[in-house]
Amino acid sequence: MKIRLHQFLSKSGRFKSKSEVKNAIWEGYISINGRIIKDIAYEFNPRKRVVSFRGETLELPNEESYFLLNKPPGVICSRLNKQEASLGKKSVFEIFKDRVEDKTYQRLVTVGRLDEFTTGFLLVTTDGGIVHRITNPESGIGKTYRVEVKSEINEGQAKSIRDGVRISVSDGEQSENYTSKKARLTIEGKSSVTLTIEEGRKREVRRIFEAVGNGVLSLHRISIGGMELSDYGLGEGEFCEISAEEVSSGVFGE
Repeated sequence: MKIRLHQFLSKSGRFKSKSEVKNAIWEGYISINGRIIKDIAYEFNPRKRVVSFRGETLELPNEESYFLLNKPPGVICSRLNKQEASLGKKSVFEIFKDRVEDKTYQRLVTVGRLDEFTTGFLLVTTDGGIVHRITNPESGIGKTYRVEVKSEINEGQAKSIRDGVRISVSDGEQSENYTSKKARLTIEGKSSVTLTIEEGRKREVRRIFEAVGNGVLSLHRISIGGMELSDYGLGEGEFCEISAEEVSSGVFGE
C-alpha cells in the first residue's frame, strides 16, 4: 500500500508539526533507499522502502489491530446490509462496537468467514495483508474443525473425505462443481470427528459431509495453523486482542 511522504513522516512520530515535516523534506534531510526526496507528495510503499532522516531510519508504528474471537452461533461474518437488518440478523462486528476505538472498528474485517451457525476460532483484524496470507489456498494453512454429524461416520465415508469428494452446488441460476482437496480426518466417536482442510470455500465442511451421504449437526472451528482457540480461555462470544507476532508464530510458525 502506497503512502505520500508527508503522511509517512507525520505518522512516524519523529516530528512535532506539519511544518517540521515540510522543512525536513525541503531542506533535503529525507532520503528513501539512499536517494534524497524533496517532493512532499512523493508516493511509495513503506514496506519496501527505507526512509531516513539525517541518517536515522524512520518507521511507522504498528497501527494494525488483531483480535481472536470465540464466535457464538447466530451471527454472520459480514456487516449487515438493509435486508439482513430487516430480518433481524446479527453481525460479529456488533460484538466489537463500542469496545474498540471507532477508527479501528470501521476497518475491521474477518479472516475468512464462518457461516451463521458455525462457532469457534475467528480472527478479526485491520490487516488486509494477513487476511490474504491466511485465506489464500496456496498458503496451505490448515483450518481444523470439530464436527458432530447426523449418523455414525464409517471408514468408507472417512476415506472419501480424506481423498477428496466431488461437490456439486446449484442455486437455480448458477452451478459449481469441484473436488475438495485432500483432508485430514480423525474419528473421535460414533458421530464426532476432527477435520482439517486447507480450503475455505463457502459452507465447504457441510458440503463435504453431504457429499458422502451424511449431515452436520454442529460445527466448531478449533484452530488455524498451529494457533489453538483453547489456549486463550475465551468463552463463547468473548474476544481478546493479540499481537502480530502471535499470529505469525501461531498460524505460520514463523
